[in-house]
Amino acid sequence: MPHISRKKQIYKIGSHLHQYLRHHGRQSIIPIHYPDLKNFKESITLFDKKGKDTLWEICIYGPEEMELIHHSLLKVYALLKVGGDMKVLDHLGVDRIDICLYGNTLPFRIRIINKMNDNFDYFYIKNADASRIYGLELEHLLSPNRISYLVSGNTLIEEHIAGIPGDDFIKTYVAGNNFNGTRIAKEFVKFNERCLIRLLGDMHSSNFVVQIMPDFDETSYRIRAIDFDQQSFEGRKNIYLPQFYKQNKVFLELVQQYINPQSMLQYQHEEQALMINRMKAARWPIQNLLDAMSKDTIAPEENVFALGEELAIYYKSKRFLKAKNMGQLLKASLLHLLK
Repeated sequence: MPHISRKKQIYKIGSHLHQYLRHHGRQSIIPIHYPDLKNFKESITLFDKKGKDTLWEICIYGPEEMELIHHSLLKVYALLKVGGDMKVLDHLGVDRIDICLYGNTLPFRIRIINKMNDNFDYFYIKNADASRIYGLELEHLLSPNRISYLVSGNTLIEEHIAGIPGDDFIKTYVAGNNFNGTRIAKEFVKFNERCLIRLLGDMHSSNFVVQIMPDFDETSYRIRAIDFDQQSFEGRKNIYLPQFYKQNKVFLELVQQYINPQSMLQYQHEEQALMINRMKAARWPIQNLLDAMSKDTIAPEENVFALGEELAIYYKSKRFLKAKNMGQLLKASLLHLLK
């Protein structure tokens, strides 16, 4: 299994990334920031429906500040979801504020409830990390998925990505033999390809979700990353390949069982072609993002050179040896794809 640096350094947003975020509408003025939520009086363990510890805790605030916090959070939700239309606030409420004490950035999760029909949604408030923001924007531009997020100062507002956590999918659907093996195996091959090309690491089964979509008389799947902290950080190629994580062993076994080498090559080329089309459709945002990333530091120098050497051997290209930072390595990866 690839070794991940669990205590990864948080990188502040540089001036070039700030400029990109402003230009592309990702920056906003918000009424509440990450430090404002840290003043809770106490917290209690949050259990799931089966009584299992979720590793999240419910934050308890004083009554004198609760009303202001809730109102501010609803405004943030409106900015994230409907461009700031505050008319939606009339029938919405804040049901719960949770904190994850084991995550790198100690994120807050806000549960929003519709008072009319009890439907609920989530969003997250986190310490802004440049690595994660680059990861979110690359996901938005280069994957089949679109991501809503906002940045204000050192605070990151991030939408909830719905789906079945990969480890739960293994326990429930794979163990219960309630899945289409060929289709989930195909999607894992494509997901594996996307992660390597755009250098997204740490994609074990707890860091992605599986979305299940009915498709005529069958079922289709999409694997979506939900954690972007390890965007272009580690110095080993295999960290950017989900196939090498022991938590993903079941998915790898499904690929070996259902996909032959010819089909695997086909699916890899399909994903490469789709990524090329996405790059062409978003040429200038990608160019601007890579320019900002190439002037930024989001990984130690030794990680950059180690990864560049491995990628040079893997792709048989000296282009990767010339890279001085992770932005240049990612650019080399995308240029190799286009070539």
